[in-house]
Amino acid sequence: MDGIVRAWVDGWVVSRGAAPPVRRPWGFTVDVGQSAHVSRHVLARIGDDVEEGVVRKVADGVTGAGVWLKVFQDPAVTAEWLGPGWWVDPEPGWLMTLPLRTAAEGGPRPGPAEAGPARAPDGYRLRAWTRGGVTRVMVAAPDGSFAARGQVAPTGATAVFDQIETAPGHRRRGLGSVVMRTLTAAAAAEGTETGVLAGTPAGRALYESLDWTAVAPLTSAKFLGAGGDSDS
Repeated sequence: MDGIVRAWVDGWVVSRGAAPPVRRPWGFTVDVGQSAHVSRHVLARIGDDVEEGVVRKVADGVTGAGVWLKVFQDPAVTAEWLGPGWWVDPEPGWLMTLPLRTAAEGGPRPGPAEAGPARAPDGYRLRAWTRGGVTRVMVAAPDGSFAARGQVAPTGATAVFDQIETAPGHRRRGLGSVVMRTLTAAAAAEGTETGVLAGTPAGRALYESLDWTAVAPLTSAKFLGAGGDSDS
């Protein structure tokens, strides 16, 4: 399963413009270069294969604020393994996958993911463009304001779907599905066989309605520094 993690890491760095991942014995280190997100450590194992001793060792080696830790285990479990100075998001994310093409025939996968071209609801405007290998989708509201967005980064056989977002005032109108279908079509056109994403609890229902499968929970933790306020 660490192949799925590697696929997510490889696509994420392309999507976000981060530095190429550095392979570690326990996973990957990615330099992001932002003040609140300097770098991140991603452990390669998932679920019951995640080892407490490894998580503790990696976390204890972090000394600078702004370093994130990504562990594919429930936050309630992972939080017990982290020392002072770590903030842990109490809600689990989810590592999810979707087969985009059949392995035997190489053709489109049937079902919601291949339900034809996506169309925005009346009054909304859908726009998609590709730069640097990343396809971005935007949906504008009837008044021209932001309604929804998302992006996908194909990296060979896999593609990472990223930053899927719908503005609060435009939810429950099918815009998330429009964005995901458009991105799925773009990834499939590149010959991608598998989609990968790290979804939020709020987004999981949308992705599952489009046939995505949850593979493992995801803990996101940030080091605030020695004496940092772990409740922030």
